[in-house]
Amino acid sequence: MPFWRSPISTTDVARSGRRLGWPTALDGQVWWTEDRPDQVGRTTIMHRAADGACRELLPAPWSARTRVHEYGGRPYAVTPEGDVIFACFADQRLYLLDRLAGEPVPLTADGDRYADLLIRDGQVWCVRERHTDDGKVTRTVVSIPVDGGETREWVTGGDFYASPTISPDGRHLAYITWNHPLMPWIGTELRVTRLSDGATWTVRGGPSESVLAPSWKDDDHLYLISDRSGWWNLYQTGLHDASPQPLHPLEEEFAWPPWTLGGLPYLVLGDGRLAVLHGRGDLRLGVLDPETGELADLDLPCAGWDPALAADGTSVTGIAYGAAVPKSVLRVDTVTGQAEGLRLDIEELPDLGCLPTPRPVEVGRRVHGFLYPPSNPAAEDSEEAPPYVVFVHGGPTAHAHTALDLEKAYLTSRGIGVLDVNYGGSTGYGRAYRDQMKGQWGVVDVEDTIMAAEWLAAEGLADPGRIAVRGRSAGGWTVMAACCRSDVFAGGVSYYGVSALAPLNAHTHDFESRYVEWLVGPEDPRLYAEREPLALVGGVSCPMLLLQGLDDPAVPPEQSAAFADALAERGVSCTYLAFEGESHGFRRTETRATALAAELAFYQQVFS
Repeated sequence: MPFWRSPISTTDVARSGRRLGWPTALDGQVWWTEDRPDQVGRTTIMHRAADGACRELLPAPWSARTRVHEYGGRPYAVTPEGDVIFACFADQRLYLLDRLAGEPVPLTADGDRYADLLIRDGQVWCVRERHTDDGKVTRTVVSIPVDGGETREWVTGGDFYASPTISPDGRHLAYITWNHPLMPWIGTELRVTRLSDGATWTVRGGPSESVLAPSWKDDDHLYLISDRSGWWNLYQTGLHDASPQPLHPLEEEFAWPPWTLGGLPYLVLGDGRLAVLHGRGDLRLGVLDPETGELADLDLPCAGWDPALAADGTSVTGIAYGAAVPKSVLRVDTVTGQAEGLRLDIEELPDLGCLPTPRPVEVGRRVHGFLYPPSNPAAEDSEEAPPYVVFVHGGPTAHAHTALDLEKAYLTSRGIGVLDVNYGGSTGYGRAYRDQMKGQWGVVDVEDTIMAAEWLAAEGLADPGRIAVRGRSAGGWTVMAACCRSDVFAGGVSYYGVSALAPLNAHTHDFESRYVEWLVGPEDPRLYAEREPLALVGGVSCPMLLLQGLDDPAVPPEQSAAFADALAERGVSCTYLAFEGESHGFRRTETRATALAAELAFYQQVFS
């Protein structure tokens, strides 16, 4: 069966996606970040005035991105006067961008990195990350005067910090901390430091409880998110309470895993209510009364939200999305329920009939996923079962959601279906589901991905001989491992995937440097050889396409190159494409277009 003709081109996909993010709201004004794929993938800051006028604050070549933890996060904060302080990607210094002046002015010296910025009483409170020449990485919570002056360290000694927040009376600093080998979705502590004398104590958390996103209710009480019940739910606690009180217990998640710093999955509104995100998989927006525990969802034209909200009185601004609605900066009046779209991720959409409609499915032993059948109103019906691609998300502690994705539409509008799998270990379905990955990376994810392909064939949804698999980062590991362990796939596509564990441990960045201990186990050559694709490469019989950025600090390019060489030595068809200037996630228009064109050509080959 030939592929359908589609109105969606590689250029359409590559140029789409401003990657809207990190909204801030103040006095009727809104700020957010946007990517510029056609400008070397830089990130700018946008401002929408109270009168609706919208302008770009950072001209080229300025780019607002922080490299703390390498994955970064919220790269800016806004002062009460409307000035902007941001982390510059080129040198990682903090700069002050006066709302009236043009050129940013540096606030910090060269060499350190900053994230999770909070402005309070003329100070920038944030997490500082310092890299020394001998490879050591340290982090502290610091304050930096907005008008210049010496940086002051407040909290030191922990491996990681997040979410610094000051009590209304200015007496206490609350924050999240954790140490190696833990990750923040495994075990963290909520601590409070009294600023007058540095006295510090733990309010909640530990090695088997993930506590996130503290926020002050008043001078003596905090809100927090904890997974102590098995789900990330909202709680209220006093500064010295032993047992925090749940606000609205649900077998749903009120947060996503904090791969980046600065996300706010709930907010205290001006009237004391809480704007919260909650759900399974996608997160919907609701308003929670902390006094009564009543939660009311808002009726909005979107399926989900990114966990990065901003409050201005009783209005909420965030990044919302739907299956046929581009990600957008959406402002919602929580009293009236009225919603106002301020900015779209994609300005022009193709024929809506070419956008696939996701269908939640359960595969085998309750493995979650979203099915995207082929869709194109101009195509002729066929009795043949179509080809399919199984999508494997990265992380692996992450999840697939239903946001509009032109990459999926690029395939489904050509007659290729997509099954996006939330294998065991994914987030969005409670702690027990994500803990399936403990010690089982390369087992559970691989088994579930293979099972998803077999399910497609058994249900008659896909042509058994034309099922491929693709994934990014940790998803690339699963792709390679699945192709090593099964002949169900006609081909595999890996974007910057992991092929070997010992080199990953030796060369990856500090944030994930001990992650493999939890995912697989202590370093053991025999155990690693049972899991890693490079050791199992003899089992690959299908063609493969490997794509890699050469400036990737998370998964070094040697990982993909070594797997490509091993396949070549065995005479297995493999195409390896490496891209200068690209990191962990392709950001440039030309790279994204080239990669997608190569992927389609690969499917044309293996599905023929």
